[in-house]
Amino acid sequence: MLRADVFCRVIDNYGDIGVTYRLIRQLCREHDWSIRLWVDQLASFKKLEPLVDYRVARQSINGIDVIRWDDRAPDLDPADVTIASFSCDLPASYLAKLHASKSLWINLDYLSAEDWVEGCHGLPSLRSDGLSSYFFFPGFTEKTGGLIREENLISQRDHWWTDRNEQFNLLCALGIDQNTSLAWRDQTANQPFIVSLFCYPQANVTGLINALATRTQPSLLLVPDGVATYLQSGRQGQCQIHRIPFVTQPDYDKILWTADLNFVRGEDSLVRAIWAGKPMIWQIYPQDEGTHFIKLDAWIKKVTPGDRVTELLRAWNGHGDAAELEESVNLALSPESFARWRKAMFEFCTQQTRTPDLASALIKFCELSASTSQKG
Repeated sequence: MLRADVFCRVIDNYGDIGVTYRLIRQLCREHDWSIRLWVDQLASFKKLEPLVDYRVARQSINGIDVIRWDDRAPDLDPADVTIASFSCDLPASYLAKLHASKSLWINLDYLSAEDWVEGCHGLPSLRSDGLSSYFFFPGFTEKTGGLIREENLISQRDHWWTDRNEQFNLLCALGIDQNTSLAWRDQTANQPFIVSLFCYPQANVTGLINALATRTQPSLLLVPDGVATYLQSGRQGQCQIHRIPFVTQPDYDKILWTADLNFVRGEDSLVRAIWAGKPMIWQIYPQDEGTHFIKLDAWIKKVTPGDRVTELLRAWNGHGDAAELEESVNLALSPESFARWRKAMFEFCTQQTRTPDLASALIKFCELSASTSQKG
């Protein structure tokens, strides 16, 4: 059994801890790792895992030793593996102890589809104080660390797709009225086109709603607590807006599996939308001088969803005004374009299942590093 210290600073509300928690939960459940999770914002963590008590400095959650990372955190010896989520800085006291330990220090970096990632993945980084760490990049090829994918995830999704009653129960649990939920379950003529929305404040949600409001098919827009807070539940034309509670990670997966179209942001929800195998629009975390468009274009190159979807992806990420976004939505949702989009996303999902998942790639890297150290 490998022991690991995993450090996570919450910057993007839920994305950082979301990725971290999914990974360490898989390492514990499927690979029998013993993990201490150091996290600085337990309140954000609690939104994803209701078992967390943000008032408690140290607690056990699903077999994971959760430590509140602040000035009063315990001074503990490093574990076999030290993982800095999103390459966060480690505590000075912990760094001091790393000098005398054999802990393998891994900087788990941000996900990117850019070509340079393959060349940097797994490279060592020698610090001025003599300590070494290794870059570990999630990605979309076998030359990267891959994506988080639990062992039975795809089979669970496929089973969910066949069970309209479970989907009906989910919609009812989210507070959707029974008539709308029944129309979805029974696939009647007024079955809604379900759209899940998870976006940053900069997103042009008004343009999206205007487009959905004028479609022939009724739409059901699911908006989680804390997202586009100015929106209220109600109807605009053919678009029914429904605010839903912030749900646990397993329930969020089910929402993505159920929806016809998923709007996601950041990294964690992007990866989960990929495994949903459904049409999706990704909003990248905005960066100065529009450098996030480089990352977006690299992602588009990997997925190749078609020209109309490409235009919508760029419009959703701030390239254009509200009118252009509305037009892009209408064009991307045309029957021919949407069918091609749906096929492209399912094929991309299937392609990604053929590459090693992130947890397996991480374990292989640790084993290889241990073997190299022994030979040295």
